[in-house]
Amino acid sequence: MSTFDKREQGFENKFAHDEELRFKATARRNKLLGLWAAELLGHAGEKAEDYAKEVVRADFEEPGDEDVFRKIRADFDAKNVEQSDHQIRRTMDELMHTAIAQVQNQG
Repeated sequence: MSTFDKREQGFENKFAHDEELRFKATARRNKLLGLWAAELLGHAGEKAEDYAKEVVRADFEEPGDEDVFRKIRADFDAKNVEQSDHQIRRTMDELMHTAIAQVQNQG
């Protein structure tokens, strides 16, 4: 195997690893976000865990974060939870940083 081939394989492996970490961090963020939202919606215990799983599943509707945001926004609106779009998005960003740190510390 030439040096170029080894280097190419190294980049491919790093890309695959980074994508796996990104997927895990996003799923972790969505669970944390679901637990945060569940608390504001008045859910606790198993009901909060179930809601967090719904938020994780919502992310599979389309690429990006809009599907998750729309779910949280709709659920807050339905239950008259006072959170602005900015507050929800800021919490999503903050929890992504938390999730990345947690995933990196697992490895």
